[in-house]
Amino acid sequence: MDKKLKVALVCNIKRNRQDDTEAEFDEMETIEALKKAISKGGFEVLVIEAQGDFLASIQKANPDIVFNISEGLHGRSREGQIPSMLEYLKIPFVGSDAVTLGVALDKTLTKRLVQTVGVKTPAFWLVSKDDKLPEDLTYPLIVKPNAEGSSKGISDRSVCKNKEELAALLNEDRKTYEGDFLLESYIDGREFTIGLIGNGNEVKVFEPMEIIYRKLRGEYKVYSYEVKRNFQDYISYQCPPKLTKEEINELKTAALKAYRVLGCLDFARIDFRMDEKGQAYFIEANPLPGLAPGYSDYPMLAGFNGVDYDTIVLSVLKQALKRYGMA
Repeated sequence: MDKKLKVALVCNIKRNRQDDTEAEFDEMETIEALKKAISKGGFEVLVIEAQGDFLASIQKANPDIVFNISEGLHGRSREGQIPSMLEYLKIPFVGSDAVTLGVALDKTLTKRLVQTVGVKTPAFWLVSKDDKLPEDLTYPLIVKPNAEGSSKGISDRSVCKNKEELAALLNEDRKTYEGDFLLESYIDGREFTIGLIGNGNEVKVFEPMEIIYRKLRGEYKVYSYEVKRNFQDYISYQCPPKLTKEEINELKTAALKAYRVLGCLDFARIDFRMDEKGQAYFIEANPLPGLAPGYSDYPMLAGFNGVDYDTIVLSVLKQALKRYGMA
């Protein structure tokens, strides 16, 4: 009998639910669901938490491949911390490398890059701690920590209508979040997210999933941390969305361009807003999308596209195995 491949599921486990400090970390239910899905594929699975003793733990475990869902602990490059260590140790892993994860977490850097391949983004500005506010700002605009995920630092108050509101919000947010802030023209339109899977010329682009706001927490449509936590109360999803074939193709083409220019591997999720004229604008890319069953957008949109949870998890793993010549 062939020896089972050993898969190390590397993660950050959520323990703090009082605020959004660990918003990007995973619940134990997600870890167990992933472990079960991978085991169904005939793999041996062990869970390793990405913490201080990680290097010793991963070397002792000696896995054939790592299924990385860790978010890292500190700094703008935190999502690349585990992939960097795995590359150093020459251990294969699922998902994008440290360079792509580092670039994609930096929202401004990502926008600058996707613009080079003709993907439109809303107007945006980067503001550092001691910067004066730019003179050419247009309102309303939305304020986001430049290097956070899972809607950290984004609330129903994050859209500002004038300079006074913006200055007050930045002053408040800087008490909680370090680093720079992205100021982005608010697109008051429809919202879509698109999942991709694969590498090279074999990337599959799923049909877009529309995020429909049934109820607002404030004046504007904001896919905030609180909305995501209570999405059943605020959001409904539709896939495929009610769009023309041309609009769907435009979204899928833009998503694939972003995926490729960012150097995404195995899988990712790309987000867009579309204005009343039907113009799609890139919002952000997530090459490390959440995989919580029944909650995260990526497995949800896969389900709408006819791919169940266990199958999408195994499909992502098999993309990496194929990429490393281990299929």
